[in-house]
Amino acid sequence: MDPSFFTMGMWSIGAGALGAAAVALLLANTDVFLSKPQQATLEYLEEIDLKTLEKEPRTFKAKELWEKNGAVIMAVRRPGCFLCREEAADLSSLKPKLDELGVPLYAVVKEQIKTEVKDFQPYFKGEIFLDEKKRFYGPQRRKMMFMGFVRLGVWNNFFRARNGGFSGNLEGEGFILGGVFVMGSGKQGILLEHREKEFGDKVKPVSVLEAARKIKPQTSSASEKK
Repeated sequence: MDPSFFTMGMWSIGAGALGAAAVALLLANTDVFLSKPQQATLEYLEEIDLKTLEKEPRTFKAKELWEKNGAVIMAVRRPGCFLCREEAADLSSLKPKLDELGVPLYAVVKEQIKTEVKDFQPYFKGEIFLDEKKRFYGPQRRKMMFMGFVRLGVWNNFFRARNGGFSGNLEGEGFILGGVFVMGSGKQGILLEHREKEFGDKVKPVSVLEAARKIKPQTSSASEKK
């Protein structure tokens, strides 16, 4: 066999492999393979069971959080994640303005491991509740697995959070994507629904405030009619 023919064959295989890898990398950085979020309905969110994080937890329906004054709610992907801590700090920076509007700030987590929630609280200035059935992460739960680590947007988010001084750990489940909701009072509905499309895909604080300003607090007479 001609050695040059063998060499050319190996070069062709190598070039083909590199080309395939390049195409795969390119596709991984588009939204082609991302699972599309299914929009939640008010009726779906209202009936979610949440638990307080006290020694003797109380179970209640999620609608209690926003029934009177609306609410901003963060569905935390993983409390120990430095990207989630960054977003929590961003939302917490809005707390003075939310307080002026009379709109509370809450978070839900899908598990309670060791001191993860306690360690998350310095970054988040609102009450935190447990969503054991992970309903706030639905109706269709979406996961980002290891594809996230080849997405340029994710790496950009990593560097942004690191440069901002945020750190974290690897405790707990972190593949189910989270989000942020701005809920109107009573039956006003969902005013903002931000679904994380990749690790570190934060909601824009200005969008949260714009939605929060649309909340119409329930009057006592409106509450009595229910």
